[in-house]
Amino acid sequence: MNSSPDNLLSRKLLARNTLLNLLGSISPILVAFLAIPILIRGIGTERFGILSLVWMFVGYFSLFDLGLGKAVTKLVAEKIYTDLESQISPLFWTSVLLMSVLGLVGSGTMFGLAQWLVCDVLKVSTQFKHETIFSFYTIAFSLPFIVNTSALRGVLIAYQRFGLVNAIRIPQGILNFLAPLAVLPFSRSLAPIVVVLVGVRILVWFAHLYVCLKYYPMLLRHIQVKLSLVRPLLNFGGWMTVTNIVSPLMTYLDRFFIASVVSTTAVAYYAAPYQVVTKLLVVPGALLGVLFPAFSSSLSTSNHRAQQLFENGIQAIFIILFPAISIILLFAHEGLELWLGIEFADNSTVVLQLLSFGILINSLTLVPFTFIQSAGRPDLTAKFHLLEFPIYLIVLWLILPRYGIVGAAGVWVARVVLDGILLFASTMILFPASANFIKRLAVVLGTFIFLLLPGLLLQSTVWKISFVVLLIIAVVLIFYRFLLGVEEKEVFWSYLNKCIINRGD
Repeated sequence: MNSSPDNLLSRKLLARNTLLNLLGSISPILVAFLAIPILIRGIGTERFGILSLVWMFVGYFSLFDLGLGKAVTKLVAEKIYTDLESQISPLFWTSVLLMSVLGLVGSGTMFGLAQWLVCDVLKVSTQFKHETIFSFYTIAFSLPFIVNTSALRGVLIAYQRFGLVNAIRIPQGILNFLAPLAVLPFSRSLAPIVVVLVGVRILVWFAHLYVCLKYYPMLLRHIQVKLSLVRPLLNFGGWMTVTNIVSPLMTYLDRFFIASVVSTTAVAYYAAPYQVVTKLLVVPGALLGVLFPAFSSSLSTSNHRAQQLFENGIQAIFIILFPAISIILLFAHEGLELWLGIEFADNSTVVLQLLSFGILINSLTLVPFTFIQSAGRPDLTAKFHLLEFPIYLIVLWLILPRYGIVGAAGVWVARVVLDGILLFASTMILFPASANFIKRLAVVLGTFIFLLLPGLLLQSTVWKISFVVLLIIAVVLIFYRFLLGVEEKEVFWSYLNKCIINRGD
């Protein structure tokens, strides 16, 4: 595969890899949408809340690799593209060993804290305490496999094997929800459900290892660990480590706090809409996973091209997500009632609406986040997270006793907005050429919010449908007027003319 800067910036490669990533992310969402109501009915609301905490811990520790996953990708890619592939095997085995040690440290920590967390911190009913403690011990056992998978995946990504990565990722995401359902006919206890989930994670590790060794047999011919490689791996992790630790904490700790201050039942009312609406992040995730190397390449050759990619990334994310967000905001209660029943609709509607708006802001913010890191300034994103983290925790702790899960959602949105302001402001300082576009984006977002507010007061479904159609049309026109540049408008009209001519023929 050609890894030249021109190839990294080609529309064909960007589109192909984005579609592969998007497919790998979307497939499990459909399964989750169907599986979560069945799970809640099968194991009960409180057990589902505890299961949400299990998913939280597994998700957090899969990211808790101290930035080494990206370090492996970067260093292996450098060896590939500089014809030094003979040095990849020592790098591979050193990273595997290093991340195994990291996983064992996490495992020991989890074993030591499990009983204290369940008995003294979380508000778990007495009847579920033994199940929950067992679940945490089981998670602790799996952590070396979970963390180590990042190293294996990093090698495959360095070789641009997105097809192989997603061939494993899709079954893993689906089984994350189907595996608990397979247990329900035999038991409603959390213990076998968590055992099966951990079994899936271990199989995923074996699958990554098998693929790496099958497609790159030179890894087996030169099994060697070099301690001299530990320093480069850790040095690259640097500020990425801070982001990889703090960012997931701010993503997952709201549910932990809710379980501690309110109840594990409240976690279920918060986690169910959260599990669904945050799946919209697959859109920016798929795109920015591809744009990261494109940003890096273009910044070293053409700032103008980098600016184009920056604007195109924001344009694509906004035009894809804002219709979905608009529909969710207006039909949150109806959707929740249809999906999970009136109890969840009454308790989770405002939470879903707040989180939906936050997801739109967060998705757009990921573009400058990735742009800044590609420019070699991951220290900025890490410092912002360090600034936000204590403020977020303090405000969340103060708000929760009085406002419950609605307050938690509001604090999360406020933190996302603050993060966005800091990142977009930094982008304008580092790259002044982006200032005009970012100001126009602020106008479009402000107009969208202003036009949306009256619709939130509507009660009639017919009026809501009419309003959302008019809202989408109005925002598309505003988007065309303010966010599309001259080149994008010319491409749009050229494409439209071709469609009309072809249809006429």
